[in-house]
Amino acid sequence: MSAVQKISKSIIKYTRNAEEIYRSLNGVFAIYKPASNSLSQVRMTLLTHICRDLNGLDVRPPENYVHIEGDTTKKMTVSVEPSYADHPLIVGPRYQPTDFKMSWAHQISTDMSGIMLVGINKGTRMVSKIKQSNPMRFFKVKGILGQATDNYFITGRIREKSTWKHIKRINIDRVCSSIQFSHQRRMFEVSGVDIQSQAAYELAIQGPIRPAENKLTMLYAMKCVDFNPPEFTLEIICINENDSFIKNLVHNMGIYLRSTSTCTQIQCFQYGVFGINNGLLKKDWDLENITKNMHECRRILGKHKYLFKQEDPILREYLSEESNPPDSNYSNYEEGALNSE
Repeated sequence: MSAVQKISKSIIKYTRNAEEIYRSLNGVFAIYKPASNSLSQVRMTLLTHICRDLNGLDVRPPENYVHIEGDTTKKMTVSVEPSYADHPLIVGPRYQPTDFKMSWAHQISTDMSGIMLVGINKGTRMVSKIKQSNPMRFFKVKGILGQATDNYFITGRIREKSTWKHIKRINIDRVCSSIQFSHQRRMFEVSGVDIQSQAAYELAIQGPIRPAENKLTMLYAMKCVDFNPPEFTLEIICINENDSFIKNLVHNMGIYLRSTSTCTQIQCFQYGVFGINNGLLKKDWDLENITKNMHECRRILGKHKYLFKQEDPILREYLSEESNPPDSNYSNYEEGALNSE
């Protein structure tokens, strides 16, 4: 394996010393999690690849042990030999998955795909702070009209079928606007600010605000970006959601449209200021690419330090999204992710 860059706060050094690289693996990196992979599988895959690449570098040799032979009443022979009790063939590889700590900033279920922030070793404290700051999530959700399943997802058993040819694009737009408006009314109710106060007015003119609690789900935007009957694609911006919330949202849309609908795909294409272009595809989950991605994520977090601690309830990620929208052509990226598996 070629030399891997060791990242420190001030310099970038290329080295083959596994111990130096192990000590520098403290930070945050971004990956693109494919669908049908659970978080435990993702964690084990990442740690297995990291350990494989570290053990392929220059690892610590076996410790020596002093061997003394001979009659104690005569001159004895002293020799230094490698200790088999410390040999990799006896004790296993130098670096194993249990040697690392790893956590993520937000939960992505098995049915979902998209960007994930992963913290390794001391970086687990960084992703914990990012999680507490409650960044926004941007989703592309695909659905199909005319059928309903028992788990509200395409993998479930079909329980009901209905007609859908009466549904037009304008009908979906109206339903999306209605759902968005109902959630925006709740925005001030859950923000901890009196809606009749001056503080509420000052917050309203600055833009969307985040809820006071991290357990309250809030939807800020919902629109239809593609309609090819019976399939449709939604773009959703929300906070504190989970896959059940999004699946129920699509299911309820079908009811409002006097039909049925089922979610077929959920992709988180942006988390805070991190987009899918910042994430590593599964084929790039190796030590060299992870260390490079850690350096890139450190640069991004340095420009957006408010992600570690929110000083005010204003959603800065939403405002930056409006001025610099992320790459919407997520279908090509999804195809690349599937081809990398």
